[in-house]
Amino acid sequence: MSRSLRAAVLAALTAVSLAGCGSDEEPSTKPAAGISGDITVFAAASLTESFTELGKQFEGENSGVKVTFNFAGSSALSKQINDGAPADVFASAAPKNMDEVVDAGNASDPKDFVSNTLMIAVPKGNPGGIKGLADFADDAKKIGLCAPEVPCGAAADKVFKAAGITPKPDTLEQDVKAVLTKVSLGEVDAALVYKTDVQSAGDKVEGIEFPEAADAVNVYPIAVLKNAPNADGGKAFMDYVLSDKGEAVLTKAGFDKP
Repeated sequence: MSRSLRAAVLAALTAVSLAGCGSDEEPSTKPAAGISGDITVFAAASLTESFTELGKQFEGENSGVKVTFNFAGSSALSKQINDGAPADVFASAAPKNMDEVVDAGNASDPKDFVSNTLMIAVPKGNPGGIKGLADFADDAKKIGLCAPEVPCGAAADKVFKAAGITPKPDTLEQDVKAVLTKVSLGEVDAALVYKTDVQSAGDKVEGIEFPEAADAVNVYPIAVLKNAPNADGGKAFMDYVLSDKGEAVLTKAGFDKP
């Protein structure tokens, strides 16, 4: 075989080899620098749908990362954290519960990321004939509220005081999703929940706005916890929530800017 022919064959074999190597490579999602493993997020119940979506997006952009959520009332979550429950991030539905965690030395430098407003929720078709906030003082109506220690309950207290109304609830629940369930099942004629919860319930409930809601807008803070098992991952997830991508998901869910 001539020298020129050998060179041509070698070049051809090299090209085939390189092409084969290239075809074996598959596109992969690389995690952000320093991010790996599990990330545990304690979040207010009203964030369930939006944070679940954000968690899936975050996992999709960071291969090998798993985000696990604990959704509950913010007062219960702050107590769990201060009692030593392992978590990386806390997202509260009110500054008060975040302050409890910060004051205990378990978090610092929280960032406000959204706000939320109360709305009257009634079962589909409004069988109780609810017209406004005054109906919450009617003994003949079945009423559901969040417990006063829960952010949605504290906000409800503010609007009732602003309206000069003494409510007569038939049930007090430990988080807003439990109240919403009572409405969707028709177990109460009306309840006070966040507007985002009315939106997430779809056609299962109907929402009624009332002017006094403006007197009790809840601002939501988020922070990485001091003893976070995965502090880098927690910081990355918090940054994602605060990013334009996070804002898009939260805005779609009905949240307002803080």
